[in-house]
Amino acid sequence: MNKTIGEVYLDSAVKRLLTYKVLGDKTFEQLEEKDFYYTPGAGSNSIAVIIQHMSGNMMSRWTNFLTEDGEKEGRDREKEFSAPSLSRDQLLELWEKGWGCLLDALLSLQDEDLMKTIHIRHEPLYAIDAINRQLAHYPHHVGQIVYIGKMIRGKDWQSLSIPRGASQHYNRGMEDKHDPATNDGPARLSAKLPLKSYS
Repeated sequence: MNKTIGEVYLDSAVKRLLTYKVLGDKTFEQLEEKDFYYTPGAGSNSIAVIIQHMSGNMMSRWTNFLTEDGEKEGRDREKEFSAPSLSRDQLLELWEKGWGCLLDALLSLQDEDLMKTIHIRHEPLYAIDAINRQLAHYPHHVGQIVYIGKMIRGKDWQSLSIPRGASQHYNRGMEDKHDPATNDGPARLSAKLPLKSYS
């Protein structure tokens, strides 16, 4: 059955967001607890603060996404930028909680929801625009997390992208993987990425 453009968009949004979550996950795997509190310089945020902010934003934006303002009354955004006193495990729990709220909300949406009006800080937005807004916001912060992690690990950093000098080899592998003779085109999200329950 042919998919609607809305269904394709929602699949794509979840898929792209998950790729950024994985970048964060793989960065955390390389870090010790103290590394989460390293700050590159005055006025910079630590990974712990970034996690705290992202989780706070996600819980606010995606709880009752279609029916409540995305800036919840109980959110304390200013506190999100204060250094938390949390262990590594507690920070990762906060990270998972935010992503779980986001993914549960996105996976529940139907294509007809995309043109509904939602509100963020009282500003009316189409739901699709609100999703795009977060598709720009979260990768920005994940990039900060990865960069700080790379600074900390230095020469011991395990690359999360194509290693230097391996671009041609990678491209050949992708060409073989997506050979038109054996590939029917884009697969459904569920066939590509096994999604755990985030409830």
